[in-house]
Amino acid sequence: MRTMMAPMKTALFVFLHWVLQYAVCREVTLPPGTLYRVAGFPLSLPCSVSGYEGPRTQEFEWFLYRDDAAGRQMGVVSTRDKGFPYAPFQARVRNGEVRVERDSGDKVRLVIQRLRAEDQGKYECYTPSTDSSYQGSYSGTVPVKVIPDTLQISYSRSLTSQPVPEGAELILTCSAGIQSEQLTHLSIMFGKRSDGEGLGSRAGGEVSTIREIISIDNLLAVGPGRSYKKRYDDGEITLEKRSGEGGLDVYVMKMKGLQPDDTGSYFCEASQWILDPDRSWQKIAQRTLDIGNLTVQQLAESLSVTSSPRGEVTLQVGSPLILTCQVLGLPSDVNSGLLVQWMKRGSVSSDVAGPGGVEVEVARMSPDGVVSWGDDRSRASGGSMEKVAQGKYSLKLFSARPLDSGVYRCVVSVYAGRSDPGPSVPATLTQRSEGVTVNLKTKDVLVSAAAQLPRGPLLKRGSTITLICNATVTTTGPAQAQVQWLRWPIPEPIIKRERSPAADVALPDPPVDDKPRLVAALMYDGVAKIYANSSEVSVDRLSAVSYRLRVHAATMDDQGMYACHAEAWGQDPHGGWYNTGAKAESNAVTVYLYARAADLLLIPLVIGVSSALFVGILIIATVTCCFMKRLARQRARK
Repeated sequence: MRTMMAPMKTALFVFLHWVLQYAVCREVTLPPGTLYRVAGFPLSLPCSVSGYEGPRTQEFEWFLYRDDAAGRQMGVVSTRDKGFPYAPFQARVRNGEVRVERDSGDKVRLVIQRLRAEDQGKYECYTPSTDSSYQGSYSGTVPVKVIPDTLQISYSRSLTSQPVPEGAELILTCSAGIQSEQLTHLSIMFGKRSDGEGLGSRAGGEVSTIREIISIDNLLAVGPGRSYKKRYDDGEITLEKRSGEGGLDVYVMKMKGLQPDDTGSYFCEASQWILDPDRSWQKIAQRTLDIGNLTVQQLAESLSVTSSPRGEVTLQVGSPLILTCQVLGLPSDVNSGLLVQWMKRGSVSSDVAGPGGVEVEVARMSPDGVVSWGDDRSRASGGSMEKVAQGKYSLKLFSARPLDSGVYRCVVSVYAGRSDPGPSVPATLTQRSEGVTVNLKTKDVLVSAAAQLPRGPLLKRGSTITLICNATVTTTGPAQAQVQWLRWPIPEPIIKRERSPAADVALPDPPVDDKPRLVAALMYDGVAKIYANSSEVSVDRLSAVSYRLRVHAATMDDQGMYACHAEAWGQDPHGGWYNTGAKAESNAVTVYLYARAADLLLIPLVIGVSSALFVGILIIATVTCCFMKRLARQRARK
């Protein structure tokens, strides 16, 4: 048995050694051919070696078998021998036009910077052996065909140095084409250099300092550069392919709404592509054509917004107020949307309109011409905002009121190059005009108000509370008083104090700690407004100066401290009513509700019944106790 096992082990060892040697045998890999490349442009041939023994850094030697040299071998370049190149390649190797670039220790590529027609042939990549035994492949070959350069590129109009206004549209046209017997594809890219230096037209190599704007690739897919994706998605940048003459196609790029950052040097780049046998697309030719420099003039340098009349305007109440906004410096050849707003800052309580107060919007006109009014929507029927000419807008208030006094400014937001911007599109520039101070002369108005509680029976729960407000307005011309009734809670010291009919007197001032509750109002036009919902309330006018508030079927919640506030309203010459701003507050009267007679009788009745019941129980208990004691004594005697 042992004599049979020894030969089997030997055979297995030999087999494993053979398999191991086969598994690690040297192999040189080149891309499959035939490869087609364009004369005058680079050739890059990768070569790698695997399954080798020895150092990780392997040496490589390149040979060429020219088609016109009857298959003779010609040394091109070597990684280990500087004297390796044959005469036709020596000068090209010395100046770096032909070289070997190492990607790693066992991967290199042969680079010929500018292919010549005589470079056509079969290229061999050879790796000198570093193995203990000579096994595997030590070289590989790939045929390369050099085709003529037929890539053409041109433009119909170059950019001039004349500044282009911000918001304008840029149109660049580039024509390109290929006349090749091989099936090749064309790609076009428009780009920009921000430093403004010209690129010129040169063959070979890629420009590394450019910013791609938009391109159409070799499969006819259009895509933007990274910096221009949002503008492309918004439809502001487009690229269109059109049929041209002489075998050239025309590519038209449009950029809407030019921005200051668009200043720079523009160019068009055409690339020729071919599908290699390994199914990968390779760029085999490229040309870049300088179109010219572009300078974008900022809108802020030319735009101005003015309002008129200038300075200060003084009007009588009821007079029309007309303000004009003029927008100058907009480029005539740029279709820009404008948002025009009239803003007002000032307080009606101020004697003179000044810069203080909160700025509010009076009216606006959107880029599509729609007018809307600000906080005071009633102005929509008493005013207008119009576009009277190109860049000229007017604001009209048919009958000015005292609250219209203040400092007016025209605020213009420009959407350069966008006639109909969306709600999320930011304005290119916003400018404000100088302020126009509007003062309104009001009539001298005096207002007084006094509240009283008429004498009468004591007020009880369920009674009707009647309060009188005497409000007078002293002025020239038609005027009316607008009266409001307010109620405060009664302070604790007053509630605890013993009341008497004489206590229903006016207090000097209402409490200031608690907020008043609006009960009712009688407007200047006679319309009554009721705000209390717990009781039935009514208001009316007894005379020209006397106003009455009645609270019917009063409850305990209706007691409190009442006061009336009066505002003076005047009438302008056009018949419109306005708040003059004059007002007065009355004294406060205290309303206290007493208990009713029925409520007063209930207490002694309850007390009497309780006392009688207690006395009866006491008598019965006493009699019963005495009776039981007497009965007990009688039984004891027996």
